[in-house]
Amino acid sequence: MTSVSARFPDLAGRSVFITGGGSGIGASLTEGFLEQGCRVAFVQRSDASALCDRLEADYGTRPLFIPCDITDVDALVAAMREAKAAHGPIEVLVNNAASDNRHGLSDYSVADYDRSMAVNLRPHFFTAQEAAADMKAAGRGTIINYSSISYMMGNAGYPAYVAAKSAITGLTRGLARELGPFGIRVNALMPGWVLTERQRDLWVTPEGLAAHLERQCLPREIVPEDMVGPTLFLASDASSVMTGQALVVDAGVVVTG
Repeated sequence: MTSVSARFPDLAGRSVFITGGGSGIGASLTEGFLEQGCRVAFVQRSDASALCDRLEADYGTRPLFIPCDITDVDALVAAMREAKAAHGPIEVLVNNAASDNRHGLSDYSVADYDRSMAVNLRPHFFTAQEAAADMKAAGRGTIINYSSISYMMGNAGYPAYVAAKSAITGLTRGLARELGPFGIRVNALMPGWVLTERQRDLWVTPEGLAAHLERQCLPREIVPEDMVGPTLFLASDASSVMTGQALVVDAGVVVTG
């Protein structure tokens, strides 16, 4: 169970939409916002009914799970409109979904590249496009785009993914400038190596993990729940004058400023 020590009373009752909110970091975000009293809707390609059952049992409130492949922009927009019909206009948008499948340069096709962008970058643009109209009408709103420290570290092994994550930061800054006059804040969150179940199954080795922990200032494993507090902070009025920023949450691997 995700439990955040900080409370953000201004989030209670807000309509929240999360991409990839049924597993990994996203599942922790769904629970974290639900715990704050938000009305949460999320999309996920795989079945997340079991998560919704548990959350309803724990909190007495069921998040709205909308099955959706985020590479289908029409379906994604339709899901956002379904969430709006259920919970009211989206006030907090969290673009969390991503795929960090490893790949090389020489054997990566145009179709492979386009698929990576369709998962890792394109949804951030079109969800913001859909949410912006209602946020403008309300004179407020918060968009949080999940990026990654992978491009800040210059990681090898997944160049298209790294390119997309870098572009998310650029998109965030551009949207912050464009939407700021309407009271809409747009920030990026930059996780370090978050040890989700998928990461442990596919990429974590004892040697690789030990080497990465040595690079962190705080030598402990980062788990999905560690992303909840920073995301709530960016969503809440506690960060009311923060926009266009890239908030690094990586236990101190990269240094900013």
